[in-house]
Amino acid sequence: MDLDLKGKPIIVTGGASNIGREIVLGFAREGARITVGDIDAEQAENVADIARREGAADIQVIKTDITDMQQVQSMVKAAEDNYGGIDVLVNNVGWDQLIYFSQTTPEFWEKVIRINYIGNLNCTHTVLAVMLKNKTPGAIVSLSSDAARQGEPREAIYGGIKAGVISLMKTLAKENGRYGIRCNTVCPGVTVPEEDEEVGTTSMWTDKTYLFTPEQLESVAKAMPLKKLGRPRDVANAVLFFASNSVSGHVTGQVLSVSGGYSMVD
Repeated sequence: MDLDLKGKPIIVTGGASNIGREIVLGFAREGARITVGDIDAEQAENVADIARREGAADIQVIKTDITDMQQVQSMVKAAEDNYGGIDVLVNNVGWDQLIYFSQTTPEFWEKVIRINYIGNLNCTHTVLAVMLKNKTPGAIVSLSSDAARQGEPREAIYGGIKAGVISLMKTLAKENGRYGIRCNTVCPGVTVPEEDEEVGTTSMWTDKTYLFTPEQLESVAKAMPLKKLGRPRDVANAVLFFASNSVSGHVTGQVLSVSGGYSMVD
């Protein structure tokens, strides 16, 4: 199926590792022109090299801390200057530590909020201004989490913030649908990189045993209706679906769980 993404200017934040990496490569296979915004520029350049071999029409890496509005504005300006506009924004950056709420601190809350919500606001606000100026019938896809839909122990702050991301995208879908701008959300479950090369130095998965032991991952897989763990390409496929006007042009304000059946929400 032709997703009609060839030559389209795309921004992917957090494109250096795991899910973000596969999202970048998915757009590359469709022949898109991609801007990767990531704080780990070295790992992002490695992904860019692969993306070129996979068929990207063009790709650039802009070192970006999405919690810094000035850096976000520079990244978006580079995308617009080099590619003539922005058709798709993918808010992929996310970060968490698994901690019971009673053991967290205000400093931890602030870090999780800044990375998972303020960063999303910075990118979305800046890109939306470009889309509205250029009258682009674009797509904004934000990654949330099934922790936002189900509630999950040791993810109180993260899950709450990711629920905010869902609400933000629904609100923006209603505000901007009249301009042809679609806003949707993808909610991954546990999504595990298959190879060490898929993970950058700033990723939560740099030490795989930090989040889950192998035995815990096996238990997670057994608990899923599909009896398997999620992989980055599973999530990337959902993102590309929402990004494509040719296959999801009448879809906005929606939330799609990609979690092997962990979350089943009416």
